[in-house]
Amino acid sequence: MKKLLTLWMAMLIALTVILPAEAIQAAGSTESAQVEGSVELDVSQSLLAITEERTIEVQVDFGERIDLDGLEWSFGGKALSDWKQWDSDAGDYSGDAYITVVREPAYVGDSTTIEAEIEFGLPYGTTDLSPRNIRVLYPELIGEYALTLHDPATDQVASAEMKLNVYDEFRTYEEIKPAIDQVFAEADRDRYLEYKKLGESAEGRDIHFVVLARDEQAVEKYLDETLPTALENPAEILEKLENGTMGDYQIPIWFNNIHPDEVEGIDAQIELLNKLALEDEVTFQTTDENGAEHTVTLNVDDVLDHLIILFNFTHNPDGRVANTRANANGFDLNRDNAYQTQVETIAVNEEIAKWTPLSFIDIHGYVKGFLIEPATPPHNPNFEYDLLVDNMVEQAHAMGRAGVANSDIDSYLIPLFDYENGWDDMTPAYTAIFTMLHGSLGHTVEVPDLSQDSLYAAVHVGLGATDYVLKNKDDLFKDQLTLFKRGVDGEDNRAVDPWFVNQAGEEIGRIRGEHENFFPEYYVIPVDEQLQKNVLEATNMVEYLLRNGIKVEETTEEVSVNGVTYPAGTYVVPMKQAKRGFANAMLYPGEDISDWEAMYDAIVVNFPALRGFDSIEVREENAFAGAAQAVESIEKPGTVIQSTVSHYFIENSNNDAVKLVNDLLAAGRTVEQVTSGEYAGDFLVQTSDLLSYVNDYTLVVEPVEETVETRELEQPKVAVIGSAQSKFVVEQLGFPVVELDEADVVVDDAGAMTPDTINGKAYVGIGGRSLNAVKEANLLEGFDFATTELSHEGLVLADVTSHPYTAGYDAEEQLYVTTGSWITAVPQGSELLARVADDSEFFIAGWWPGHEGAQGETLAFTTTYEEQPFTLFANDLTYRAHTGHSFRLLANSLFAAEASEEAAPGEARFPDVPAGHWANEAVEALYQQGIISGHADGTFKPSQALSRGQGSGLLTTALQLESPPTLTEVPFTDLNVDDYYARVAWAVENAGVMNGKSNGRFAANDPLTREQMASILVRAFDLENTGETVNLSDSDQAAGVHKDDIVILAQHGLTNETVYRPKDTVTRAEFATFLYRVLAGLE
Repeated sequence: MKKLLTLWMAMLIALTVILPAEAIQAAGSTESAQVEGSVELDVSQSLLAITEERTIEVQVDFGERIDLDGLEWSFGGKALSDWKQWDSDAGDYSGDAYITVVREPAYVGDSTTIEAEIEFGLPYGTTDLSPRNIRVLYPELIGEYALTLHDPATDQVASAEMKLNVYDEFRTYEEIKPAIDQVFAEADRDRYLEYKKLGESAEGRDIHFVVLARDEQAVEKYLDETLPTALENPAEILEKLENGTMGDYQIPIWFNNIHPDEVEGIDAQIELLNKLALEDEVTFQTTDENGAEHTVTLNVDDVLDHLIILFNFTHNPDGRVANTRANANGFDLNRDNAYQTQVETIAVNEEIAKWTPLSFIDIHGYVKGFLIEPATPPHNPNFEYDLLVDNMVEQAHAMGRAGVANSDIDSYLIPLFDYENGWDDMTPAYTAIFTMLHGSLGHTVEVPDLSQDSLYAAVHVGLGATDYVLKNKDDLFKDQLTLFKRGVDGEDNRAVDPWFVNQAGEEIGRIRGEHENFFPEYYVIPVDEQLQKNVLEATNMVEYLLRNGIKVEETTEEVSVNGVTYPAGTYVVPMKQAKRGFANAMLYPGEDISDWEAMYDAIVVNFPALRGFDSIEVREENAFAGAAQAVESIEKPGTVIQSTVSHYFIENSNNDAVKLVNDLLAAGRTVEQVTSGEYAGDFLVQTSDLLSYVNDYTLVVEPVEETVETRELEQPKVAVIGSAQSKFVVEQLGFPVVELDEADVVVDDAGAMTPDTINGKAYVGIGGRSLNAVKEANLLEGFDFATTELSHEGLVLADVTSHPYTAGYDAEEQLYVTTGSWITAVPQGSELLARVADDSEFFIAGWWPGHEGAQGETLAFTTTYEEQPFTLFANDLTYRAHTGHSFRLLANSLFAAEASEEAAPGEARFPDVPAGHWANEAVEALYQQGIISGHADGTFKPSQALSRGQGSGLLTTALQLESPPTLTEVPFTDLNVDDYYARVAWAVENAGVMNGKSNGRFAANDPLTREQMASILVRAFDLENTGETVNLSDSDQAAGVHKDDIVILAQHGLTNETVYRPKDTVTRAEFATFLYRVLAGLE
């Protein structure tokens, strides 16, 4: 540490704060964890860290003097010299040995006791494991290993069990609950600890949550008295605080982690739980605003007299197991807090609403500089920013100073002051920002490295926040109560306006238009079919609002407002409530912030537009007073039918209709779709088939009383070659998702299409990346498109053409573009589906600099390619599974797909790889599997050299590797996120299959050599050395890192020649043949 602790007592205090009890013991005593059947081997500590060099003192007594020169060391059954550092150039563990004997064995005086020292270095050559190329690797090293000393002369063995970990406090998911249980077992019975399972992850793992308080009564008083009064009558508590009659009360602070591969966020919480649950005092260092260091001592009983501490160890249990940012469905949960399409965010955010914490600390990594929010503008106008920002700045400093003072990190940054833009809090997608809508001081904290120091910093961030809230509790609570009071009173206080600025820094305030108040009096959500286009999504919205702590009422009688009569049973969101900012953020249209130069992420939320239901803003005061009552819960409406009716029309107007159709088709039932007339696009089913589903689905039905023209539907099999979000949506709608070679239709929102992948299949391309892939492949004559940037997004007014693909949609719709693209030219004979409205006011909300160019341009069309439906959408249909209103555009396109005809048996796919060609079998097989493709001229070019980029593409397809739905960075200096090979390069590097060059480049256009191919295939398919002797006359010509892999290929029969030619460039035919052989060998 840079802080000079000259007194040994101060050092001891720092150790007790920073290190867990077991680590302190290990650092100061000799341990002997003897392996059964061996002589005891004493070690100075049994804990080893991947992020820290450690020298271990070793002592053993064999009971006699032996020859020390012949002693043999091993670790985990391998000689110490075989433990090699990771070589990023070679892509394997072939660097220098990192476990070395630094003091050779020697006797202690005349005794038979032997002493030695072993240094355990850094397996990855760094104390920081945050770089993505090693962050995906280190879990394979974690585990228990035997350190062994063997005397071959006497065959005696001395051993000790050692644990190799990221750092001492790192815990796998499986170790989290036992660590919690241990705290509960050891805790003082005078303190209240409660464990709760918030829910289960996508793969069924528990979401662990702990409440720490003074006693149960403190928790009950907060939840049953303090918080309800704060939300209903904040003025009452404000008065008590002002006149000193408030008495004893507690407020909650919540610690959180949502990205489990940003590991300190979990482990720091366990350390904080240990300290605050088990210790009487917690002491740590910090500095004041002038940099003067001082000691803070937290009396834990005093802390719990004032605070309730909440721990959500991780939103994402599956990600902790898989060491991924995303959950098991491939979603970044830190983009799902507002949308709540994933089970994890649904469970956690319901608990956040229940507690409404005063302070919320979400611990992340790895932004260099040790970033602590508050964020840059633009700020979400639904925040009472003036009541949040000053306290957030002070808390950020308190956390940063404590983190720096207790680690080797020398500074921190606050984006509000240190960034111009690009780290904004405009969208409530992020957890900490989301909680600000609940009135919380919500902070994202980004530790800079994956390291021991970052853990120390994260722990002390938590202690600094605890100390800050404790010392400022009354003032902080007053500001939160004032925020609630503004909502309850319907006050749009102009004190917020200076915080809402444009890119030039000019104050624009809340955009009120013609209104005095930014917030309406009510939002009305009808459920009468005459007033509501989608009753299903309307009721889903009410359930969402209730789950998130928003007051919703239901009319008890007919009410007329602004010429519209709403029947009894209409849902109303009264906006004079404490959390009116939350409700408005979800229901209002949004903002046009296209003047900003940079934004961190998409900002459009707008549930009515993106989920597709009617919500009406009402500004008439007391319009529903006395005519509505509070809604406590809501049940999803079912479907009412008469069994005496033989057939029903199912209106193609919500996603339940699509799910029903897929259920019926999967069960072998007949479903027809009306092709013309009033019911065109709707579905026709037998009543007997419908009966068993009426309680499961909310459907709009009508008895069939006339003859109509129909076509019988077949359930298409769908291959999704794009993002995880598209796969999730297709599966949620009930379509069978299959491999490419089984598919009738291909869905692609990543631009992963090639002419071969869609051969004989229908194609649905979504967004700018797919438009670009189609253009680059030159598939459609006369097609062209334009884009500003693929990161631009916007909600636009659109004109929709009446067409089977747009069945169930109005002539005017609001559609969402997330890749800043539009279609400028369509092939002759194409059928237009949608275009941007030719109106200067077409843009509703979003961040899309240059969107003016899209006015009046095409958004979607359909045509045919090789006699199969070929449909392109510039607008997004599946974005983060939030665009539910657009799902049926996708479903209609899928139902329109027809199964492709098989190619004639024995017909060669490529004229330059005819029957009889040595690579024909491999090329044909890989083509059928959708792994390999030809060139635009129909040839394969078997002798052409294969580039690194092409190889990465083939491996990505063969291994079914995935890249993030939104690629925000590429770990190579010569690739940008929008480059053609960026996604496949990311995928193979992330999977550990291929790596970049030593200079940080990927070199996608460099040719691949045969020796490099050997190592890539061995890594990709986990091929192991069989020990068989092979005869390769030129293997010694290969680089050292590749020699063994060439041998392994031969052992597995992947090359049967005696000459390998390691330095030669790989041709397309050769790579296809090797890949085919290895895949065939795995079957």
